[in-house]
Amino acid sequence: MGRIFYIMGKSASGKDKIYGKLSEEPELKLQNLVLYTTRPIRHNEEDGKQYFFVQEEKLNELRKRNKIIEERSYDTIHGIWTYFTADDGQVHLKAENYLGIGTLESYHKLREYYGAEFLCPIYVEVEDGIRLERALKREQKQAEPKYAEMCRRFLADCEDFSDEKIAQEGIVKRFLNNGELDVCLEEIRTYISENLR
Repeated sequence: MGRIFYIMGKSASGKDKIYGKLSEEPELKLQNLVLYTTRPIRHNEEDGKQYFFVQEEKLNELRKRNKIIEERSYDTIHGIWTYFTADDGQVHLKAENYLGIGTLESYHKLREYYGAEFLCPIYVEVEDGIRLERALKREQKQAEPKYAEMCRRFLADCEDFSDEKIAQEGIVKRFLNNGELDVCLEEIRTYISENLR
């Protein structure tokens, strides 16, 4: 039986880079668990790689077919953006291990759906000042920077990823990404290797 190694962290914690690097490592033999979103695609993102970028109609179709495992909607300054995981045939835990990315809330729902024994949390933590700098630099690279949305996400993450909520999910190990990404990646690789089935 396989496991889902699920990367979580506040915005600009480096979780997307970590996910990308780990998903390119053939020796880990991890399949990507690709989530869906209705938000617009960002510069340097690819449909089907970071997310499946879909319209509201696709979300509604999957809802009608009872294929939604979890979903979260955010009232952004650009409208409602929904992120969700669907039971779309991607996951075969009898044969494979997976790499996923999301929030504490989505981790909780996946744990309920698949069972706690199949989920391995990877919580990436960054000091808030460093995280804010990273978020600003990332936003400045966008064709149309959305600074207000960046600030909203930064503040919302402080509540969504509170120490109390992290503890409630049974997450005790944290991977610090304040400095060199390679150091954090090596710690995560070791954790994954030790927990592969």
